Amino acid sequence: MATDTSVEVDSAVEITPPDTTYTIEILQLLKETQQQHGLRHGDYQRYRGYCSRRLRRMRKSLKFLQGRRGKPKFVKREITEEIITDVRFLYLPLIHAERAWGHAMQLKQEANTEPRKRFHLTARLCKAVKYAEELEVLSQSSKCDARSKLEAQAYHAWMRGTLLFEREKWQDCIEAFTTAKTIYEKLAGALNEEQRAIYAQRVEEIAPNIRYCAYNIGDESAINDLMQMRVKSGGEMSSNLDILLAQTREKQAATLSEVTWRGRTVPVKSEQIRGFFLSVQESDKEVAAAEDVESKISVYESLLMGCKDALQILRDELKTDANFKQRTQRAESQVSGLQYLYTYVMYIRHTKTIERNMLLAESLKENLVGSPTFTENRKVTKPQDLIRIYDIILQSLGELPTLPGLENDEDIQLEVEAKTLKGKAFRCFYLAQSYASVKKWRETSALYERVVTYITEAEETFKKIRTKPTKADLDELKELLETVKGLKYSAHASSILDSELPTASLANLEISDSCPLLERLEKYQEEESISVKNPNLVTFPPDFQPTPQKPVFFDIALNHVEFPSLDEKQEQNKGAGGIGGFLRGWWGGNK
Repeated sequence: MATDTSVEVDSAVEITPPDTTYTIEILQLLKETQQQHGLRHGDYQRYRGYCSRRLRRMRKSLKFLQGRRGKPKFVKREITEEIITDVRFLYLPLIHAERAWGHAMQLKQEANTEPRKRFHLTARLCKAVKYAEELEVLSQSSKCDARSKLEAQAYHAWMRGTLLFEREKWQDCIEAFTTAKTIYEKLAGALNEEQRAIYAQRVEEIAPNIRYCAYNIGDESAINDLMQMRVKSGGEMSSNLDILLAQTREKQAATLSEVTWRGRTVPVKSEQIRGFFLSVQESDKEVAAAEDVESKISVYESLLMGCKDALQILRDELKTDANFKQRTQRAESQVSGLQYLYTYVMYIRHTKTIERNMLLAESLKENLVGSPTFTENRKVTKPQDLIRIYDIILQSLGELPTLPGLENDEDIQLEVEAKTLKGKAFRCFYLAQSYASVKKWRETSALYERVVTYITEAEETFKKIRTKPTKADLDELKELLETVKGLKYSAHASSILDSELPTASLANLEISDSCPLLERLEKYQEEESISVKNPNLVTFPPDFQPTPQKPVFFDIALNHVEFPSLDEKQEQNKGAGGIGGFLRGWWGGNK
């Protein structure tokens, strides 16, 4: 069970004398209680349980329990002016009304899937109006001050207007809401600045309901007022306005029975699909009327949520369509009307997603370093952030030509091709910017060249499109080309300078050259040793140097000279013959 901080608050209130005048700050009390007990997250069941527990505690502390002990019959105890001796007696009908209202809001959330709960919802709102009326009657006594009387009157009028709104009694509803709005405006003007914000917020919550009632009475301009409120609002107020706009479009959608797209008319049977097409028609006006980027993005997100619901409805209807399951190329006449309607909704989804992402990209460009709108107070945008966005844009563009029924549409194919080239040019540009941030100049220069190529191809493709004006796209490409031309030459120059200049590590090296001054005359270096007694001017003793000497000639021609034979001039010894001579000759004796 959730803990309640109000136990101490209820028990701490002392019983006041009968002549005391009470002050009930109803709206401020309810806002604080609702935020603390579930309504910060839309949990009406938790809030209803808290109201029940608080009622029990207050009745017990006041000794104002209903019924008789031991008696089977229930006896209700009415609160009258005479028995009000404590301000908590006035809180009893207020908390009763809040409990019934919280139960009704819980049933309203559940009524989307269970329509029968709307009857129970109306019954609980009737109970809440009854207790709010009882509170107003009690507050009119002399025991309450003027502020409490106005607060109770405004609360009763607001609760009654809520009941009449659910019953669709527009004339009575607008009167009740107008009464509540008028009282809250007067209270806001009479209170201090801190309390004024709560009442001003309630006035802003009532205003859309009044305009919606006026529209149902017959005021056609009220729908434009609702759209203006939707653009300027945010948070819970924005979601309530979305519900009112959806209800308004349901009434307008009754006249929208068919839709025409790219020369083909398709019937629209689902009321929710009709309301979606009406919201698409009005989204351009809402975006144009939005004052800041957040409001524009809110319009796109609301439209994309409606697109998601419409696609789910069409998918359920297409489960029996055999052509939808086959993704082969076919002629437009072979695509069924329901499938062509699905293609149209998918086309809207992709195009609106691209427009939303382009809007995000434009807002991020304002925070790029070097941008004219750059301020230091905002978060700095990195080129990588824009690269991711253009990746998503290119992905959506790539899915468009594959939709059933658009495979042979030359105009769509040409338009997608041109926008794809444009997206690639911007993506490549910011990729070059990311490389430039880390001083990779060669890659940067090459990417800039690729950007120029993409721009040239995109301009040629855009000029071929005849069905849609492309002046804005061509102007963006022209502006990008002028930017790239300057950056391309700057990157090229930076790459040359980086290749000639010493690196940071080399520049930080300390030079300690011990060579004599005579050997480094071409280098500048501060030499502190020149002014000392023994300066290092020359090397002494000098090193040995090779010196040229007289050449040595060698006669190598003798190796090639052939001398004449001198055998004829040699003397011949004539030895004795016989066996002795023979032996001497054989043994080498005669040479």
